[in-house]
Amino acid sequence: MSTTVNTVLGPVAADELGVVAIHEALLSVVPGAQYAYDIDIDRAEIFEVLKGKLEGFKAAGGGTIVDRTGMFHGRDLPLYEALSRTTGVHIVASTGMGPEENLGGYFLTPQTNPPTPWPAERFAELFAAEATDGMVIPRVERRASAGLIVTTQTTAGATPTDDSLLQGAARAATQSGVALSFSAPADDPIGALELALAEGLTADRVIVGGLDRTGSADIIRAVVERGANVAIDHVGQSDADLLSDDERAALVAELIVAGHGSRILLSAGAVGVAKGHPETDVAYDAVLTGFAPKLTALGLDEDSIRGILVDNPAALLTVKPALAVKEA
Repeated sequence: MSTTVNTVLGPVAADELGVVAIHEALLSVVPGAQYAYDIDIDRAEIFEVLKGKLEGFKAAGGGTIVDRTGMFHGRDLPLYEALSRTTGVHIVASTGMGPEENLGGYFLTPQTNPPTPWPAERFAELFAAEATDGMVIPRVERRASAGLIVTTQTTAGATPTDDSLLQGAARAATQSGVALSFSAPADDPIGALELALAEGLTADRVIVGGLDRTGSADIIRAVVERGANVAIDHVGQSDADLLSDDERAALVAELIVAGHGSRILLSAGAVGVAKGHPETDVAYDAVLTGFAPKLTALGLDEDSIRGILVDNPAALLTVKPALAVKEA
């Protein structure tokens, strides 16, 4: 059985990942911003900025960053390869896309009559190929395989295209053995989870993110009780709509006491370099330097904290045997 994880430098043994930040972004570019007259994308400058931030993460005890941006939101594989070699931080890149508003027209109105959005099986084929054959640098080549399949549903409520994306991403996860991560809509996150599981994916291979918000504790409990993983992925961020770090820590402690420690993942949702949208002013090491001490203060032992930071993401990112392909 495979015990390796797909990184931008190739497969790495899962037990070599160390502390993992599961939901971060390295270079995040709003689709189309690279063509704007007022957006400067200096790759040498971006490299130096990201290098400094990754070195800070490593100095704090970090081992692996998962870039959750997907296919068309700034993913730069040669840049990430160079960063990983230079800093010694493992980088796991992702495939996938969404929500609908971030899709290019090709994926919304392909050459059909009448024009219709891509069906789930087309998205599945696209994402699974990147997780097995390698991620694409357009018109050039494929590089290392994606280590995570991601999608995001429209916050206010999923569209039919969002659902097609989620179904396709889940189907790609069953075909490739790579886990699925999705950010759920506010109106029905459990319904979205069930939609993904209907594709034959087991709940332990799914991460539901974006839920550490005010009033979401019951939803988080429902997700872990269903057997899926929940990413507490805004650590260090403060916003009226978000839980505070003290509230996040108390929720994590409660989930562990309830026996759900193996279903928890932590991340800051940091953006190293943003182009076309505001930067997220939080460091990759926020979990290690600011949040883990809060868990210790609440009485969590070292084994419990290590399980969340090291063991849980290693198990999730390990490539599993592919499941049977669901018929379209």
